[in-house]
Amino acid sequence: MVFRLDGHSFHRFSDVHDFEKPNDVRALQLMDHAARSVMEEYPDIVLAFGESDEYSFLLKRSTSLYNRREAKIVTTLTSYFTSSYVFNWSTYFRDKPLQYPPSFDGRIVPYPAEKHIRDYFAWRQADTHINNLYNTTFWALVQQGGQTTTEAHATLRGTFAKDKHEILFSRFKINYNQLDPRFRKGSVLVREEVAEQEPSSTKENLERSDVNAQVPSSLDSVATSEGSNATTVEDNGSPAEEQKRSGKKEKKVRKAKTKPPTRIVLLHCDIIKDDFWNERPSLLAE
Repeated sequence: MVFRLDGHSFHRFSDVHDFEKPNDVRALQLMDHAARSVMEEYPDIVLAFGESDEYSFLLKRSTSLYNRREAKIVTTLTSYFTSSYVFNWSTYFRDKPLQYPPSFDGRIVPYPAEKHIRDYFAWRQADTHINNLYNTTFWALVQQGGQTTTEAHATLRGTFAKDKHEILFSRFKINYNQLDPRFRKGSVLVREEVAEQEPSSTKENLERSDVNAQVPSSLDSVATSEGSNATTVEDNGSPAEEQKRSGKKEKKVRKAKTKPPTRIVLLHCDIIKDDFWNERPSLLAE
């Protein structure tokens, strides 16, 4: 399932709040922050892609979030994103208070195969490039070239990507390929596993349990301590029982390791080519 979220009437919202043109870093960072908050709240989201006033979230194949009820997922994730956007507004727009509440709309689209998922995210990143190239050239014509918005639209009508590159470089000395990749490629939030090292204290406890399991039952009790805390294990006269308890401890430790911790990483990279997906096969495998 892909959950997609879009700003509602954000053209007006960006004008009222004086967003910088063609890109406002503060606004994009705020969108990234809200998207990260959603991923932190919902671990079943493994990937997100954002551009401008939209974000797309990929839920893992095996998710049972809200029993896969579409309305519940859409309304809850949309409201959580919107709440985070408003809650963190002042962090990025310190001198610009909200003039009115922003709103977002959301929808869920189920895709049948991995190919369709990759095609979807490739489409969104291609759209990012197309829109940003146009907007960068348009606002260069207006802000540096002295054209009106009507004249700038007329100048760009019927042009191709190479024409826009030429306008930017020849007239304004702007090399589009050297602009911030955040603007050209969008934002990619990906959940990655973190290798967890076994704490030495846990290892010592396991070794101590193995030793205790072999101690003759003539001992009345075995005490182990960690720092100032002490735990007493009563002997029941059966080394086999001690071995059993030790085995249960080891089993619990192994079980905890089956789900390694994850972290959410922000990237501005190519997700159209194979490299991104080949390096993260778990995104589409779960």
